[in-house]
Amino acid sequence: MVKQQPPWLADDRSGPSRALGQVRDFVDGVANSSPARLALIIFSAVILIFTALLSLPAATSSGEATPLHDALFTAVSAVCVTGLTVVSTADYWSFFGQFIILLGIFVGGLGTLTLASLLALVVSKRLGVRGKLIAQSAMNNASRLGEVGTLLRIVITTSVVIEVVLALVLIPRFMMLGESPLLAIWHGVFYSISAFNNAGFTPHSDGLIPYETDLWILTPIMIGVFLGSLGFPVIMVLVQVRHHFEKWSIHAKLTVTVSAILVLAGAIGWALLEWNNNRTIGSLSGSDKVIHAVFASIMTRSGGFNLVDQSDMSSTTMLLTDALMFAGGGSASTAGGIKVTTIAVMFLAIVAEARGDADVRAWGRTIPQGTMRVAISVIFMGATLVMIATGAILSLTDEPLDRVVFEVISAFATCGLSTNLSAELPPEGKYVLTALMFAGRMGTITLASALALRQRKTLYHYPEERPIIG
Repeated sequence: MVKQQPPWLADDRSGPSRALGQVRDFVDGVANSSPARLALIIFSAVILIFTALLSLPAATSSGEATPLHDALFTAVSAVCVTGLTVVSTADYWSFFGQFIILLGIFVGGLGTLTLASLLALVVSKRLGVRGKLIAQSAMNNASRLGEVGTLLRIVITTSVVIEVVLALVLIPRFMMLGESPLLAIWHGVFYSISAFNNAGFTPHSDGLIPYETDLWILTPIMIGVFLGSLGFPVIMVLVQVRHHFEKWSIHAKLTVTVSAILVLAGAIGWALLEWNNNRTIGSLSGSDKVIHAVFASIMTRSGGFNLVDQSDMSSTTMLLTDALMFAGGGSASTAGGIKVTTIAVMFLAIVAEARGDADVRAWGRTIPQGTMRVAISVIFMGATLVMIATGAILSLTDEPLDRVVFEVISAFATCGLSTNLSAELPPEGKYVLTALMFAGRMGTITLASALALRQRKTLYHYPEERPIIG
């Protein structure tokens, strides 16, 4: 017979050790039972911490505390790598406040599932099987589960290396333009992190407009935004097999191909629509117009930087921008939107249906039916969120529909382009956009991952009956 210890002797660990053990058990349990829920908890906690920091008087240049709706909006915009602002980043926030925003961008750029996996790895010292599966799914990597911890470290290392290279390119140019070494370093680091993470925050009060023809500054920012929009799975494929296209994964092929098509089509469309618009690029030279068009095409898919006032664009250009923002970038990337692979899968399904093919194929591979169901779910959920948020803001303001839709899609797609509507909204409207930014960053990724892990085999099928479609 085993003698049981009294309850007060069951655990002889000290208070801090016991608390740490409880946290470890909780994180480990959630990571193994519901990684998507862990991601939601982690991102919510991170946002609350950054909101509290931005609410401090030390975070503002005036030394006054920031209202909750503005602090929360800015924290969510930074952590969700959106870039929408309700106050001037350069003028309103102190250096401490700008540093907090930059730190939020870096943390948020790692991604919800990556953060959840890292927390489980650090706190629990291990990843459960389901935790490894969700991390592996987040990076779309076919490596063995035992290598997931290494892959997570590669994600962070890759981010830091790319951001350092971009900063080293930008810093000398800012010094040449008359900035002090310390200020040039700060601006170079800020733009490099903001660009690679597709955040769109700028430390200058007038943004990049003074550098609208300076390719030394614009080129590294465009490269950083484009690389960040591809996603870590694609970047790792490019590093491992480089230009050998036939060795790329189907995800990498679809992401790069569709991204290139959208950049080219977006640049041509934007240039044609704005070529003679004197409020934007009509008075510029032909070469400068091309620079603006390419820059705008890359940024509308999640970068968030701008060289012209978005309010000055034609309504047709705003509609084109809406479409590009909604499309977004690559999966498991710092970009938002419904993702280019979602668009690719749906396009391939339409082509297969038009041809009468039973399978959806690309580059000698068959796309699983489950993937198409996830794509449909992501598109439907994104459109529903945009519609609900648009209706809510229209009910709170008297703003025109095109301006509201532009701001709402920018928030959902975590893009950051703005007609300055965010700053003009009442607190209730800012809360709507805040929730939309959070949902846009969390929702599609979490839904796709949850659906991917909930596939189950059934031992029976009901009789088929096809409804009329169309």
